[in-house]
Amino acid sequence: MSSAHYQALEPQTSDEDNEDIERRHHQSHSRSCTTNTTATHPPHPMVRKGGVARRRCLLPLLGGALFLVAFCYLTLSGDTRLALGLGGGSEDSEDGSHHGLGKQRIPVMESRPPDWLLRYTRPDKHEGDDRNPGEEEFPGNLSHRMQEIEEYEWNFKIEEQTTKQMQIRKRHRFNPRIHSMNFRPLNETVHICSESYEDRRQFMQDKPQSDYGQLPVIYFVTPTYPRREQIPELTRLAHTLLHVPRLHWLVADDQEKCNDFMDTLLYRFGMPFTHMVSPMPSKFRNEKPAPRGVANRRAALQWIRQHNLTNGILYFGDDDNTYDLRLFSEIRKTQRVSMFPVGLIADYGVSGPVVRKGKVVAFLDSWVAGRRWPVDMAGFAVNLEYMAQYPYVNMPYKPGYEEDLFLRSIGLQMNLIEPRGNNCTEILVWHTQTKSKKLGMVRLESKYLDDRSNLGALLHNLKLMGVTSTTESEGRNALISKNGREKPHSKILS
Repeated sequence: MSSAHYQALEPQTSDEDNEDIERRHHQSHSRSCTTNTTATHPPHPMVRKGGVARRRCLLPLLGGALFLVAFCYLTLSGDTRLALGLGGGSEDSEDGSHHGLGKQRIPVMESRPPDWLLRYTRPDKHEGDDRNPGEEEFPGNLSHRMQEIEEYEWNFKIEEQTTKQMQIRKRHRFNPRIHSMNFRPLNETVHICSESYEDRRQFMQDKPQSDYGQLPVIYFVTPTYPRREQIPELTRLAHTLLHVPRLHWLVADDQEKCNDFMDTLLYRFGMPFTHMVSPMPSKFRNEKPAPRGVANRRAALQWIRQHNLTNGILYFGDDDNTYDLRLFSEIRKTQRVSMFPVGLIADYGVSGPVVRKGKVVAFLDSWVAGRRWPVDMAGFAVNLEYMAQYPYVNMPYKPGYEEDLFLRSIGLQMNLIEPRGNNCTEILVWHTQTKSKKLGMVRLESKYLDDRSNLGALLHNLKLMGVTSTTESEGRNALISKNGREKPHSKILS
């Protein structure tokens, strides 16, 4: 059959084709001014009625309007939104975290009148005003209303600043839910060997003791352990502390039994002190590295908590450090937590805060290891009134992280740190270390350790100090010389 016998098929078009056809038809229809245009250009039989294109044009407009409303709601202040009728004022909103934690209401300033909103929605009526009720009065009061708006904005700024300060104070208060999950209360057994609260020093730094009566007490915590350098280093440190007024020395020794020689030594210095023993738990002694000094500091913290001390300054001072006397004047002014650089630390030779515009912003230390507070134990001081807000203050047995975890347990934040030492530009404490050696051994027969010479009493005192010991069988005989030559013991000591 020829093609003349086939009926012409209608073109199959999609929705997009229909929209193009309708758009072309609409353009030709708008150019025509006669009423017969519709008959001249009939719509395509496949074009839908209802205008899909019109609906698609309205959707972007509607979305833009919604975005504009949301943007205004989020950027405008609460009172402004309330004045515009958008809601969300300070009276019907709560600024806090999820689950109702930390909800706070913004207090209304007393300087704001109760009808402040109506002043913008109703005309002001003045006595003796002869204006007609229908006369527009907004243009005449524009300057007056602008002045009121500026006053309210200024009051609102003051209100926001006060609210932020209240939120900061509340944010750094003790939160039992957070701290109980991360830290446990101290349960150390404190064994006191001896203590004295009497200060027998008459003068300190060329001033009588009575001139320092108003200063807060510095609780100087010194962890120590038995070794041949222990007594010499404590003696050197004591003669620094003798110049510091209003100081209580907490000496915590890492051993099971009290050392009577140390009790006598501490009492002889004449300053207030507490001598306690706090041995490291046996399960940590074989660890490498071992958490040295943690048990001592924990015992000192427990002593402070037992005495309910909330007035004074806490400072951890090792027995081998070197201290500038200006350090004690600096830390005595601590309000929360003060920090300062420490010299002779690790590879950099220093560890301390980075200060910009009088604020601590970061830290300089050659070993970070994920520590939030990479500082040395001698590089900070804590006010006891601030620390008393945190009953779960702790120092876990984690070598290298003692400082970091302790500062976390007292809720430290960067904006609370007080830089000392001339904005952390001066070194007021040095991490000096004495080279440690094994216990000395003197081979000498016991018959020569009597009162015929001084050697008996001298070696006995050195044994009490942990410096040396005597033996009759081990090692080489003790050398005793005269005129440059070795002499036998019997000839000198008999």
